Amino acid sequence: MHEIIIGGLETFIGVQPILFTGIGVFLGIVIGVLPGIGPLLGVILLTPVVIPVPPVAGMGLLIGIFVGGSCGGAISAVLLRIPGTPIAAATLLDGYPMAQKGKAPEAVGLSISASALGGFIGGIFLILGAPQLARVALKFGPPEYFALTVTGLIAIAVVSRGSTIKGLISACFGLLIASVGTDPFTGYDRFTFGFGDLMGGVRLVALLVGVFAISEMFIQIERGGLNVKPEIDIKIFRPSFSTVPTVIKNFGNLVRSSFIGTFIGALPGTGAVTASFISYAMAKSSSKESEKFGTGIPEGVIATEAANNACAGGALIPTLALAIPGEPISAVLMGSLMLIGFLPGPLLFRDHPDIVGGLFYAYISANIFLLLMGIFFTPIFVSILKIRKNRMIPMILLLSVVGTYSVQASLFDVWTMWFFGMVGYAMRKRGFPLAPLVIGKVLGPILEPAFRRSLILSGGSFSIFVQRPIAFTILIFNVILLTWTSIPPEKIKILKNKIADFTSKRRSDNH
Repeated sequence: MHEIIIGGLETFIGVQPILFTGIGVFLGIVIGVLPGIGPLLGVILLTPVVIPVPPVAGMGLLIGIFVGGSCGGAISAVLLRIPGTPIAAATLLDGYPMAQKGKAPEAVGLSISASALGGFIGGIFLILGAPQLARVALKFGPPEYFALTVTGLIAIAVVSRGSTIKGLISACFGLLIASVGTDPFTGYDRFTFGFGDLMGGVRLVALLVGVFAISEMFIQIERGGLNVKPEIDIKIFRPSFSTVPTVIKNFGNLVRSSFIGTFIGALPGTGAVTASFISYAMAKSSSKESEKFGTGIPEGVIATEAANNACAGGALIPTLALAIPGEPISAVLMGSLMLIGFLPGPLLFRDHPDIVGGLFYAYISANIFLLLMGIFFTPIFVSILKIRKNRMIPMILLLSVVGTYSVQASLFDVWTMWFFGMVGYAMRKRGFPLAPLVIGKVLGPILEPAFRRSLILSGGSFSIFVQRPIAFTILIFNVILLTWTSIPPEKIKILKNKIADFTSKRRSDNH
């Protein structure tokens, strides 16, 4: 822990890491404000930037986008009743009514202040929790890694929007894409179809930009409204820290929501949307004025925004410590670390504590930047809402092409991007979730070697997964998770009713 704190400080303290982190936060808020864009798209578009720069500076840029984007969506939710990202869906429950009462600057200020303070608390949990988890994971061998990777795939698949079957199919498709290229054990080509550019596998950046950015642009064009310009009075917004004391006065609500966000963020497949709604429900149930929730009160805004930004810190815990990304943005961050030569997991904590510490400081600093920039530059962020789609979409498409080409200077990657853009669009139209596909592609290079090394250790016997207690326990949990989530909701409700009836009958018999 001492090496992480001291070494990380030496790695992070410098003009470039601090500057890149601040730029990332600014860009993240801008991207989060624009409806339909979100931090995921921002992280994907700027992933090529991390390759030529120092690791902590490059990752600080992406972490800053993650943090800033997680908050930016609240601005459009408050002012337009359109969440810039799904993360801010719960914020409009009280944020928009506050704006309707003429308290739009206060609602925006509360969103930013609660996000920054909640994210800071999430960062403390990250610093305390991730090294301990990594220390335990150092005892893991190939069978345990295989079982853990399967957990990540199943968890993200079964909680995806739509059916469990579609989520699992999407995850398997991601694993299939991960197998393209040269076999790591035999050296033979797999699924390259004669294309030499595929011998190194499908480029992660081309896949990410295509599946998310290009498909999202197709969706936005299909929805129309390309020339709509919202009417917003920017003059009423002034830099002010007056909302910070309000958030601190709601200290119990802030800490509770931050803890919920961190805990749920650390669970693979849940995410900030779930965390924000649960925190909102907890704040409402514990409030003496619960009937006022939904009418525009600060407590509701604080609960949701503190939770969704703390969720970012929670999501980084399993991503860094176990190499199990819990949601798409974590998967992209993990893929970016792999692109620059660092494999997330317990060995990263053991061999490169200075890099881990630098990432911790980048996350903490990003939340400080969020508070300062969010307050001082509020008028700028609000004015961004006036950008029309017919100007924004061509810029994003151009950035997508340039960013994808710049990684390897390969036109093949650009065509790959367009191909997966069409694949992503088709999947979204048919209700297949995209997150399992991406996480399958990221976890595939970890899952396959772990599985094959396990069989080599056991001489080809699958009994190694049963004989190793930890691996066996994790696999049993995977079976239970998959079985439980495969049961239709109506049958679960019937089962709960039967259990409740049986329990009440036993109590009456005892009396």
